[in-house]
Amino acid sequence: MNIANLNLNLLTALDALLRERSVTNAAAKLGLSQPALSASLARLRRHFNDPLLVRVGNAYELTPFAEQLRERTGSAMAGVERVFSVAPTFDPATSDRAFSILVADYSLSVIGTGVSQIVAGRAPGVRVEFHPHTPQLIERAEEVLREADAMILPRGFASGLPHLDLFTDTWVCLVDVDHPTIGETATLADLASNPWVVSYRSSSAFTPPMRQMENLGVDVHVQIVVESFLAIPQFVVGTDRIALVQERLVPMLQRGHSLRTVPCPFDVIPLVEALWWHPSQQLEPGHAWLRSIILEAAQDVDHVRSSVPT
Repeated sequence: MNIANLNLNLLTALDALLRERSVTNAAAKLGLSQPALSASLARLRRHFNDPLLVRVGNAYELTPFAEQLRERTGSAMAGVERVFSVAPTFDPATSDRAFSILVADYSLSVIGTGVSQIVAGRAPGVRVEFHPHTPQLIERAEEVLREADAMILPRGFASGLPHLDLFTDTWVCLVDVDHPTIGETATLADLASNPWVVSYRSSSAFTPPMRQMENLGVDVHVQIVVESFLAIPQFVVGTDRIALVQERLVPMLQRGHSLRTVPCPFDVIPLVEALWWHPSQQLEPGHAWLRSIILEAAQDVDHVRSSVPT
């Protein structure tokens, strides 16, 4: 296939048709007449040798082939938008660019306020979109980062990509204040005999301390899995469950919940939270600015933390 023979407007039409599942609605979204978009649909049908949209009752549905195209089309549109949004220089004060960052609620709670204030003060026209990442997205980090501008996750979850260390943290065990068997300290036997709440559990999204416990022979009984660190307290309070949480997050997790922490009964690998991006973004001025403000927000958090009297 010779891409030079393709009309980029057909990609825009295809994306709108697959999203709206209606010629009328897609035409309105694109500011085109219905006959004009119908002509584009006819060309797309000939190109793919598939009807793409079929009438079912009073509505249109996507064909199985069109369903497969939908995700690829969205990715292609995002790629095109990124290409045409790039400029040889970047002025945050006048830019209206949108950046997308994949991040867990933990990291967002740590640096979100700082990033927000920097953008508000220096780049009022810039939009930063924070989206949650999932184990499935983490497993496809390099592919996903062709569309998203950056991803924030700890070292050890991705490799072969440029990254920037943001801040460090320590893992601690979170339990109910009246836990029936765990006192001021916990043993490996305690970790094995009590049920657990874990977050982001998959073949790759698996916290290093959990791997350490496995290597120490601790057979963890996972009772609850959530993809949100901030949701953990409601599944720990009033139960005999244990959860591994980041020390920075503890004050927030304890608000409104009778919870306490105990140290892990082994030398826990420190958590190093990092910013990851695709190599193609390395020299792009706007992306370099984005990286700089995220790092600044992370450094400010550590500065404030060290300044708080104990």
